[in-house]
Amino acid sequence: MKTSTLRQKLFRTKSIETHEEIAPHEGAGLNKTLGVFSLTMLGVGGTIGTGIFFTLAEAVPKAGPSVILSFLLAAFTAGLTTLCYAELSSRIPASGSSYSYIYVTLGELFAYIVAACIFLEFGLSASATSIGWSAYLNHFIENAFGWHIPEALRSPMIISGANGTEIHFGQINLPPILLIFMCGALLLRGVRESALANSTMVLIKISILIFFAVIALSGFNADNFTPFFNGDASKGHAGMAGVTAAAATVFFSFIGLDTVATGGAEARNARRDVPRGIIAALIIVTVCYMLVAVTALGAQPAGKFEGQDAGLAVILQNVTGHTWPGLVLSAGAVISVFSVTLASLYSQTRVMYAVSSDGLMGPSFSQVSRKRQVPVKSTIIVCCATALVAGSVDSAYLWDMVSLGTLCAFAIVSAAVPIIRRKRFHASHSAQIAKHGRGFRVPFGPYLIPGMSILSCIYIMKDLPLMTYAVFGVWMGCALIGYFVYAIKHSHLGRV
Repeated sequence: MKTSTLRQKLFRTKSIETHEEIAPHEGAGLNKTLGVFSLTMLGVGGTIGTGIFFTLAEAVPKAGPSVILSFLLAAFTAGLTTLCYAELSSRIPASGSSYSYIYVTLGELFAYIVAACIFLEFGLSASATSIGWSAYLNHFIENAFGWHIPEALRSPMIISGANGTEIHFGQINLPPILLIFMCGALLLRGVRESALANSTMVLIKISILIFFAVIALSGFNADNFTPFFNGDASKGHAGMAGVTAAAATVFFSFIGLDTVATGGAEARNARRDVPRGIIAALIIVTVCYMLVAVTALGAQPAGKFEGQDAGLAVILQNVTGHTWPGLVLSAGAVISVFSVTLASLYSQTRVMYAVSSDGLMGPSFSQVSRKRQVPVKSTIIVCCATALVAGSVDSAYLWDMVSLGTLCAFAIVSAAVPIIRRKRFHASHSAQIAKHGRGFRVPFGPYLIPGMSILSCIYIMKDLPLMTYAVFGVWMGCALIGYFVYAIKHSHLGRV
């Protein structure tokens, strides 16, 4: 056997042909049942969730009514990366999303780093969104039945207090733990059942947001948009500075669009359906966010958003003078966050499946049930880990980590587009292109949009706290130790 140098091992790439069909384990593979509609709903389900229900209270005080421009700026940034994902997914139909794309283009080490980034994105996102679900569930129960979940059963053990980190051993946030295990049970039933449930929940929450917009429109006052830009310079948010600062906040609401790409191995026609699903999900999400932002600002002056809990529900109560519209919206929020958590857990297990199939993680993560055709062990492990974090850690520690991991992955994926354009392909892959076509291609060449995407991600990352970078550095250090101790020795490419 030919001995490879360390450099060759670190930058060895996987051929696209091996992604045409991921090798199954124990005689079973993932079931190809997803079409354009299911993939689109998976992306929308993984994106529209906790963000739109909370983000206005954080973003409007920074930008004022011009937060509308912040949503457009965040959508533009997400759209640039979405176009890169669309091209890569049409060329590399696999379940690993960013990881699989980077393995083919930039090599094994970068692929492993990206895998570590998206483990943060999907794992901590599932924990954080389930914590948001706990708050809305308690709000719904309290308004509907006059009862509330005891404080000790809906408060995490580790919280961010006035004096820094505090530990309260007598507390646990039980609702998010229950939510994660409910999502896990649904995922274990199979991808077809999970996709159907997710699509149903997505349609419900889109209906809830339209319901909000229609009622809020009845209290619309154009005077609320004057002045349009924030004029308070005390916090450095006056004019366009406020718009860009708020864009960094509302960008979190677009995280999840890459969820569609993780379903490539279970799509009936991945080259065609995954790119269409990604772009369709971006359009739906952007329209929903703009609709909610415009009607919310029209129904309530910008000065009232700061520090407002369950803001959208409060707006409806103020506009109508009744509590039932806010109650309906709270119920919709409960459903919304359920679907986001489901999509995040699904994506986490599929990326782990891809990494394990390549030998870079233990084989348990790629073992698929013959009966259900889902990675059972991986699903159980992921649910236990995310439930532990959700039940014991304050969400304030999680969101910045989710954002940093996502933005790093987005930037690296964008860099892969020029490489995939130059890559020489095997005859079997050329035959696939001749049969199905080249699929989606990023417009204006392979450099302009990917370059703009990278710069946009860096621009947003620069405003994240230093502590987030420190924790991220520790996480990546642990990931690199795992690569050199285990992955580099067990990589399937090393056996070739």
